[in-house]
Amino acid sequence: MASHLQVQQKKQQLNLPPGFGFHPTNMEIIIFYLVPKVLKKAFDTTMVREVDMKKYELWNLPNEVNIGEKERYFFSYKDLKYPTGIHTNRAMNAGYWKATGKDKEIILPPT
Repeated sequence: MASHLQVQQKKQQLNLPPGFGFHPTNMEIIIFYLVPKVLKKAFDTTMVREVDMKKYELWNLPNEVNIGEKERYFFSYKDLKYPTGIHTNRAMNAGYWKATGKDKEIILPPT
């Protein structure tokens, strides 16, 4: 797992100011990152990278997306367990992802 010093060094490499924190709301993630990605519009991918989770063992993944300190944000394609099914393939070479919660619907608040 990335140490605090490694996180700070990564922030310096990205030219982020000392004390920088990335704590977007769900709506900010959708509006500023997800929508441009889906619409194939240009946007800054420094903070939310695309990661192929199948290429990394679970314990190495935090080192690949180490901008945040407690939470990491990244795009990853959903791999299906069976071609005609709905179940997600969570298997890795030396382990598997375990679902720990339920999907949460995010809706635009009324104006």
